[in-house]
Amino acid sequence: MPHRYSINARSDAAPTAVYDALLRAGSWPLWSPIDSVTLADGRDPWDRGRVGDVRLFRTGRALSRESIEDLEPDRRFVYINPSGPFRSYRGQIELIPDGSGTRISWQAEFETNIRLLGPFMRLYLLRFMRRMAWGLATYAERPTMTSK
Repeated sequence: MPHRYSINARSDAAPTAVYDALLRAGSWPLWSPIDSVTLADGRDPWDRGRVGDVRLFRTGRALSRESIEDLEPDRRFVYINPSGPFRSYRGQIELIPDGSGTRISWQAEFETNIRLLGPFMRLYLLRFMRRMAWGLATYAERPTMTSK
């Protein structure tokens, strides 16, 4: 049985700034609980991401291997993570214009490898992803986003 979560945040930044932060994996440790990131193909993580990119995120001792599945410029970022405790995981970040800013809708559907782990993972992910969404919203508001 699939589990789901949905997080919403609002940024005063335009959708283009929020989308740019999502595409540049190198920025993720600056606005999220993620410690480090590399790209599986060895490219610079500050390069703009593209469909098919595999990103390796490290948080503490945990390694997450995520692949960009679909992109719609300034509107949508879709990724999958079929590893670790997940049998399947599909996340989607929708960017909705909201006045001069952006409403960020971050949601996912997943199944765990161990049936009873699902409810615990949902609670954990709600907390973790709330930090991700609010960090993204705040980071994108910076006049010049920090790079390298």
